[in-house]
Amino acid sequence: MTSSNANLKSDFLREMSRRGFIHQCTDMAELDALTAQGPIAAYIGFDLTADSLHVGSLVQIMMLRALQKAGHKPIVLMGGGTSKVGDPSGKDDARRLLTSEDIAKNVAGIQQIFSQFLTFGEGPSDAMMVNNADWLEELNYIDFLRDFGRHFSVNRMLGFDSVKLRLDREQPLSFLEFNYMVLQAYDFLELNKRHKCMLQMGGSDQWGNIVNGVDLTRRINQTTVFGLTTPLLTTSSGAKMGKTADGAIWLNEERLSAYDYWQFWRNTEDADVGRFLRLFTELPEDEILKLERLDGSEINEAKKVLAAEATALCRGREQAEKAMETARKTFEEGALAQDLPTIEVARGSLESGILAYELLRQAGLAGSNGEARRLIKGGGGRINDVAIPNDQCAVGLDDLNSDGVVKLSAGKKRHVLVKAV
Repeated sequence: MTSSNANLKSDFLREMSRRGFIHQCTDMAELDALTAQGPIAAYIGFDLTADSLHVGSLVQIMMLRALQKAGHKPIVLMGGGTSKVGDPSGKDDARRLLTSEDIAKNVAGIQQIFSQFLTFGEGPSDAMMVNNADWLEELNYIDFLRDFGRHFSVNRMLGFDSVKLRLDREQPLSFLEFNYMVLQAYDFLELNKRHKCMLQMGGSDQWGNIVNGVDLTRRINQTTVFGLTTPLLTTSSGAKMGKTADGAIWLNEERLSAYDYWQFWRNTEDADVGRFLRLFTELPEDEILKLERLDGSEINEAKKVLAAEATALCRGREQAEKAMETARKTFEEGALAQDLPTIEVARGSLESGILAYELLRQAGLAGSNGEARRLIKGGGGRINDVAIPNDQCAVGLDDLNSDGVVKLSAGKKRHVLVKAV
């Protein structure tokens, strides 16, 4: 069922609908009545496939934040158990199986992100973080199949997009992955039992999994619970949100500097500015309306506001202001800002000279040597703001400036300092 915000009573749902977060809901009228009555607990599950989430998860994180601001209780479910199986949704191939050590490391990294967006504690609207390994690893397989497996129709499961995609492409879907949707449904059942959780939220690709959990909880706990999904988010040009030519836009500082995070938002396509201001900042609607009306070169001012506000939420206001000042010095003053991302290379390597295309790759300004060579041939590779003449050009000690660094650039907006050590 698609959403309608005409007569929503719930502050949370009204805000989410107005800002463009809602795609489908299992029963909008009932959920609206429930959330308008008082605080409820709601959860979103996150896979632990890396030690950071990326911008593709940010819609879900912002939804949990809005839930808490509206007085409800957000539950962050870490998939410590299901990450050992792998979610087939949207995937062409099976994921690499993770060890317990991998998962523990990834939990630690992801916890840092949520501490920026949510307030954790023991209060009625304080967020809590739970791990589905706590119950999944205690399951007796035979008992589990007998008690819960009988509630799942294989015919129906084969109809879900996550399964059909693989089968239609004649790509293997392991029995292990096929079990994922049963385990995710069981998560909702357990969270309802343990924490009176009434709502699961997630991306639109999770609709089938969410509906399974709603049905299982109704059958076993005799409780009506709800599912709510967000739209699949792409840019106006059709690109998947959070993916760039250089890879994922990570939320953790260890994976991506605050400056590069700021630049990602600054480079938003013109047509996406208003939508992204609603989804990824907490600016009031009247201010967003003013910003999205800007056109021509003035739209760049709206992009700077978007970059500042999105970076402040994820990395803190101080880091956002530093990134903005670094960009201002680099682009408006033409100065060499020391807060640019920096890599270190051995001084001995510079003595003998490092091929510029190799250095571009090492600096993360190109994904491969071939890509770096194409960048140079196209005139986009620069050393100290001077175009690299050819792909056999080397960077040496003579290129170090008075501060002992080389400024390496890909195009006009992406820069890295190379420091000799």
